[in-house]
Amino acid sequence: MSTDSPATPPDASSSDAFPFGQDIVWTPDPDTLAESNLRAFMDAEGIENYDALMRRATEDVAWFWDAALRDLDIQFYEAYDEVLDTSEGGIERPRWCTGGKLNIVHNLIDKWKVDAEKKAQEALRWEGEDGQTQTITYDELEVRVCRCAGALAELGIGKGDPVGLYMPMIPQTVVAFLAIAKAGAIILPLFSGYGPGAIATRLQSAGAKALFCADGFTRRKRPITMKENVDEALATCPTVEHVVLYRHLPDEHAPDVTMTDGRDHFWSDLVPRQDDFYETTETSAEDPLMLIYTSGTTGAPKGAVHSHCGFPVKAAQDMRHSMDLKEGETMYWMSDMGWMMGPWLVFGTLINGATMVLYDGAPDHPGPGRLWQLCEDHGVTHLGLSPTLVRALKGHGTGPVEGHDLSALRAACSTGSPWDPESWTWLFEEVLGGEKPILNYSGGTEISGGILCGNFFEPLAPCAFSGPVPGMDADVVGPDGEPVREEVGELAIRQPWIGMTRGFWGDEDDERYLDSYWRCFEGLWVHGDFAAVDEHGLWYILGRSGDTINVAGKRLGPAEVEAAINTDDAVAESAAVGVPHEVKGQEVVAFAVLNDGNAPSDDLRGRLMERVTRALGKPLRPREILFAGTLPKTRNAKVMRRVIRAAYLGEDPGDTSSLEDPSTVEAVRNAV
Repeated sequence: MSTDSPATPPDASSSDAFPFGQDIVWTPDPDTLAESNLRAFMDAEGIENYDALMRRATEDVAWFWDAALRDLDIQFYEAYDEVLDTSEGGIERPRWCTGGKLNIVHNLIDKWKVDAEKKAQEALRWEGEDGQTQTITYDELEVRVCRCAGALAELGIGKGDPVGLYMPMIPQTVVAFLAIAKAGAIILPLFSGYGPGAIATRLQSAGAKALFCADGFTRRKRPITMKENVDEALATCPTVEHVVLYRHLPDEHAPDVTMTDGRDHFWSDLVPRQDDFYETTETSAEDPLMLIYTSGTTGAPKGAVHSHCGFPVKAAQDMRHSMDLKEGETMYWMSDMGWMMGPWLVFGTLINGATMVLYDGAPDHPGPGRLWQLCEDHGVTHLGLSPTLVRALKGHGTGPVEGHDLSALRAACSTGSPWDPESWTWLFEEVLGGEKPILNYSGGTEISGGILCGNFFEPLAPCAFSGPVPGMDADVVGPDGEPVREEVGELAIRQPWIGMTRGFWGDEDDERYLDSYWRCFEGLWVHGDFAAVDEHGLWYILGRSGDTINVAGKRLGPAEVEAAINTDDAVAESAAVGVPHEVKGQEVVAFAVLNDGNAPSDDLRGRLMERVTRALGKPLRPREILFAGTLPKTRNAKVMRRVIRAAYLGEDPGDTSSLEDPSTVEAVRNAV
């Protein structure tokens, strides 16, 4: 976001589509509260109620994170002196768990070895698009990780070496992910849909020494190959000395691959022959564990640095306290290991002694009931999905949901984009039976999880968040940096938290890091999201502040336009952008994707235009509404509005490496 001044927020007062003022539709169950992880935590710390916990967690940050580490049973080789030290870097660059020795892998798999019951529990359940399944127990996972870490040692990879991970969502990806950390190296997750340029940029920036990759994966029965992307990328990455290739594609789709002597190694030749035990490398709590690159609208991707006592702890704490994930329960979150929710799933479930589900395929293949079948077959208790996917599934009606036993499901969790009330209500009523909560979750790669989240303690209205995650001193501020309520402002954070990025890789003077988050208002982390708190104390995320549309001085968020369009039964989803106008400054242009059985027409266009006009007023009537076959999105279903805007204007869309399907840019250009 801009560091010059905060964006002016949209005005919600005149918008019928804006999600303020929704009625409370879900209230907490007293028995669930009494048996919750958070209630047990409060009892252990002598805290009477939820409000008292939230006050103390922000008034005494050091106390809270010290208590959270105990609650999660995070074990150190050597205890830390202080959990939080701001004496040198201030709240912008604090040090955490000073003096502590910790390799987080000890808390993910090593410490469970002494528990016979836990060793036999499933750590991972995997399903492929073709219906194949595989389960791995905690005991089996530990052995596989040891062998993979031994393979890294044989290749000369060790402490502090960045290692890329360019693989689909398969069990070997988790094994390699954990093995890199066990060896004391630095995990560099890469989106499985990246092309050569995006791979090369990140490997070059990190100075990666090795890379795990697969030969490819399938989507909707179509093979998508990966090794040739690696070969092209590595032509400009001299630091990469070794590539470990896992053959994943079935024989009928397996491509011929080029193996470079001395550099490339088949997983099947290298990993299985290693010893079943590998001593976890001792690291300091603040040693780098992982680099996750984020793509902004401008500039080179930023490598967010995360430590052993940072990202994993925050991920596990969010699951444990806000989502109430318990030992032995099962979480499935649709993501890719290249996005933060992939590592988040691995770290959080294993620290909590739970089971993760990985699915390598399209969630609506071979039909729209695939997702619900997955939940039934794997006993999913916590399902993570995006509002974008819900909008698409809603268009198929309730038929695909009916007939599936979803009784194990305790909550649906969502992230990726703002909700519209109709889609939220459909998920709540038709999938959750109007009885189980939707835990909205919003944060980011640099956060290591959520700023805001739903929980089991507070009532909910459509589209709302219960509030900040415990330990996050979040606020909504106006243009002067002061708190605002019942109006839109910038989402900000006032106190440090253990999962905050330790800066950007290669940003030696911290200038880019400080510019990105700390220089909008003194002493405030500004995240780049518009947010609001309503009269009930419920929170809302209303889109990225950088996506704000300014029409003749009237600012609005794209979600307002999209919510109005999405109320029409013919529409599956939509996206709105601001485009230049010589008099007004900007005008609105919207793109609608239609549900099956609906065709573009001038009558439908007029109907949608009327919906927007009625909701937002004539001054904000779109220049045009166009029909597109699909929208450009990331793998975790975020709509890339900057790409849509550029495609519409005939401009260079810039970095499209995060797109799940780059051909979707043409769908915008060809919209009618």
